Amino acid sequence: MNVAILGAGAWGSAMAIHLNRCGQRVTLVPRRVEHAVEIAGTRENAAYLPGVPFPRDIQIAHVPAPALAECDALIFACPSKALRETALRVKACVPATTKIVISLCKGLEAGTLLRPDQVLRDVFPALPHGAISGPTNAAEVARGFPVAVVFASDAPAHVSEEIQGAFSNGAFRIYRSSDLIGVELGGALKNIYAIAAGICDGMELGANARASLLTRALAEMGRIVEAEGGNVETVRGLSGMGDLVATATADWSRNRAFGIEIARSGTQAALEKMRAGRAVVEGYYAAKNFYETTRRDGVSAPILECAYDVICRGVPAESVIAALMTRALKEE
Repeated sequence: MNVAILGAGAWGSAMAIHLNRCGQRVTLVPRRVEHAVEIAGTRENAAYLPGVPFPRDIQIAHVPAPALAECDALIFACPSKALRETALRVKACVPATTKIVISLCKGLEAGTLLRPDQVLRDVFPALPHGAISGPTNAAEVARGFPVAVVFASDAPAHVSEEIQGAFSNGAFRIYRSSDLIGVELGGALKNIYAIAAGICDGMELGANARASLLTRALAEMGRIVEAEGGNVETVRGLSGMGDLVATATADWSRNRAFGIEIARSGTQAALEKMRAGRAVVEGYYAAKNFYETTRRDGVSAPILECAYDVICRGVPAESVIAALMTRALKEE
């Protein structure tokens, strides 16, 4: 299968290495020409995936058009805020023979509050769409550590099964789903709660506090997904609980690290530190977008609202924790 991947951050690069390991013909298309030249010359993405060599038969494209000319599957691995611009830039290059466009993005589009699938549907209305989500640390995937993920799609069954088979191997197990809404929302929401978990860890509130937070966060995620038309059971799977546990507890998590830094130095200092390291903290953008979504739809999400207050409004974490803990008592 010919696969083109747009975006050479850590996750796009890891997916390219993984799919090459699966025997697929992979072309990686970095956003910047100079980045493409660097990766092609050194066979390493030192900026985003240091220490992991690129196999020689992964093609690194300087411009999108040649890479997309014969692609069977087109994968978008850019930050969610850049998805529409990236899709529009390559729209004219995508051949009619392309079987599916797949998003690895985790977030909503600012302003429209659309999911990645909906953004891609706007740009590519005639093509099937899919999303891959789950507990997927890029370095671990690139090194071939075992992981299970979910692939949600509206494609015909034979296309979904072809992708599942082509993208799976002994270390990367894919489960299929038809719930694009639940899979995409779970993958985006967990970043917000991972920041909240990081704040708890930075404040040294203990394991009980973090476990309580994540359990109630999962309940909130279910309410939000259900209100948006997704299946609440999806939240209990790999794109919800699986990704939440990994992102909220692992030392490699940018969102958790951002939360820890907020607790120690405040939101503005945390933002500056992340930007200096060229890290995209998806949960920061997701907090504002999902706050607007839950307010619009009348969904009860007190943890998300408190996280928004701290992350986006700079409210002291101590005050929102007190507000959460003294809410009216009720049944679980």
